[in-house]
Amino acid sequence: MKKQKIGRTFAENVFDDGKMRKHLPKCTYMAIVHARENYVDLSERDREIYANAVCKWALKKGVTRYTHWFQPLNDYTAEKRDSLFSIDKSYNAVVKFRGKELSRGEGDASSFPSGGMRQTFEARGITEWDVTSYAFVKDGCLCVPCTFKGFNGEVLDKKTPLLRSCKALDTQALRVLKALGEKVNHVFSVVGAEQEYFLIDKTLYEKRKDLIYTGRTLFGAEPVKGQEFDDHYFRPPSKRIADFRREVDDELWKLGILVKTEHNEVAPNQHELAPCYTRANLACDYNQLTMETLKKVADSHGLTCLLHEKPFAYVNGSGKHNNWSLLTDGDENLLEIGNMGWQNARFLLFLAAVVKAVDEYSELLVATISSAGNDCRLGGYEAPPQVLTVFLGEPLEKAIQYATSKKWHCGIDALPSVTVGVDRNRTSPFAFTGNKFEFRMVGSSASISDVNTVLNTAVAESLKQFADRLENSTDVYPTVKQLIAETFNKHKKIIFDGNNYSENWAIEAKRRNLKCATTVSSIESLSNTHNINLLEKHSVLNHREMLARQQILLTNYCNTVRVECNVAEQMYRQQIEPSVESYLKELSEIAKNKNDLSIACELEVGKIDKITKLLKLCNTRCTALQKHLQKLTTLETELQKARYCETALLPALDSLRKCVDRLEKYCPEITWPMPSYGKMLFE
Repeated sequence: MKKQKIGRTFAENVFDDGKMRKHLPKCTYMAIVHARENYVDLSERDREIYANAVCKWALKKGVTRYTHWFQPLNDYTAEKRDSLFSIDKSYNAVVKFRGKELSRGEGDASSFPSGGMRQTFEARGITEWDVTSYAFVKDGCLCVPCTFKGFNGEVLDKKTPLLRSCKALDTQALRVLKALGEKVNHVFSVVGAEQEYFLIDKTLYEKRKDLIYTGRTLFGAEPVKGQEFDDHYFRPPSKRIADFRREVDDELWKLGILVKTEHNEVAPNQHELAPCYTRANLACDYNQLTMETLKKVADSHGLTCLLHEKPFAYVNGSGKHNNWSLLTDGDENLLEIGNMGWQNARFLLFLAAVVKAVDEYSELLVATISSAGNDCRLGGYEAPPQVLTVFLGEPLEKAIQYATSKKWHCGIDALPSVTVGVDRNRTSPFAFTGNKFEFRMVGSSASISDVNTVLNTAVAESLKQFADRLENSTDVYPTVKQLIAETFNKHKKIIFDGNNYSENWAIEAKRRNLKCATTVSSIESLSNTHNINLLEKHSVLNHREMLARQQILLTNYCNTVRVECNVAEQMYRQQIEPSVESYLKELSEIAKNKNDLSIACELEVGKIDKITKLLKLCNTRCTALQKHLQKLTTLETELQKARYCETALLPALDSLRKCVDRLEKYCPEITWPMPSYGKMLFE
């Protein structure tokens, strides 16, 4: 069968394995593969050869600049573009991109988040080439994926701990497999991150200060029609949206990112795309590029892409489902049930490792997805609550019951016929879906590096404990059976297959002693000795780096809430209140004119009375919000500020919003100073 000819070559802007095999000596290419899979450094000679080859490749594509592309501690990517050229002694432009420029860069790191690890005068930041990722061309620039550290080695990025967690997982998984008598060279965590987002007309976006400054609408009355008819989900896209998607597909295709699925989501103007699975570190790079591409392409189509977790009240918010699994270098899925006894034993052992990891480090996992934006979405009958549980499904639970009984001869007998993942539990935070786990709590705007770092490390710890037992066992399979039974019996409290949205579940979760963490309390857990020990034991992050991340998350939370409150106050004082006052003046003039002509004006008088009372209430609530903002400045620590934001500022903001939204319903659309929900979502 002939391959279908399409407009562009897949990954044409990526210096991937195919291009490396073409442009590099075989020995250098094999050295890169070895370095990538074993997390080791390349020799200086191989770096020089690679730099020369990737530079020539980029020059042929018309590229004149390069950048060390990295992911600082702010959920975005960063780059400083330098020229591939320099001036020689004769003042001629010559190419200068050697192994030195490829491998290491220096820049001012003082303005990146550091959580107190660096002083203002300690400005030097170091970028180092990440050999596990592919170099690529974007916007006419050669991008070299890098890690980012301070001058003294402190980790200032999200890529470094992720790579370390991948190594830890690989190490411990190989120990378990070796104890089971299997010959495997490497185990990788693989990820597919579904991405949800909203699209609205750019001209409407530009008229909303709340969207511009905060990414979400701080005011907006409920539209007469929302998502109650389920008439947007999976509907064919309009021509405008289809054209947008086609360009997104094309741009991502050039970057080696294959969009496997795309469709309309539940809420009006909400959409989703899902890429193919790849190794966790690449998946994180690809998701960052995907978010950037969505925004860039939307702008060229007169649209704005909103990645906030809850840009509109009254309709569903947006998440990023993190689909995670374990794959050997022979492409064998360790979370896929087999047909033979030893395959079942291996499957259940790795399944038990994940369940154990989620239960023992649930607070840490919740902390990785906690933010002010995600707070607006979680637990709202559209996304999982902040009680972390695992869904396995009734057929698999029955198989586990059989496997933990005396009947099953581990390593010999196959389990009874099991159809794994018969149905999906969309209310579950952490659902097993056949050969992977879907972590549904991740926010749509967040980097997926943090959650996969913790998930990899927590599972590595489970596997380490299993390997310690297995390596000291004289008879492996009885020990495997014992481990499976012990683990599922000890951690069964976190397994729940029912409706996570129901009120009864909240009562049951409390009975099971499962914590419903708030954003602030989950961030606080980062400093728990239990959590710090996990990441230190596996050399992922040290104590200081963990506390720094806690400080950054608290600061981000406070800043987000503070900015939202400031924007809301400004919008009310400068836009909403004057507009309503003008409308009241207009109504008063109409009432006066009617009265002068002896015409009944009860309608106008009634409106004036209702609007005046609401306006007075809004003024009172806006003043209260101002006072809370003033008190926030008097608090000393970030934790105190975060708690105050959670308990005082956000309720005050919500109180003002409710009043303003009622006010909007009494005012004609033409007098309201910003586009309505109906206009943004439907027109």
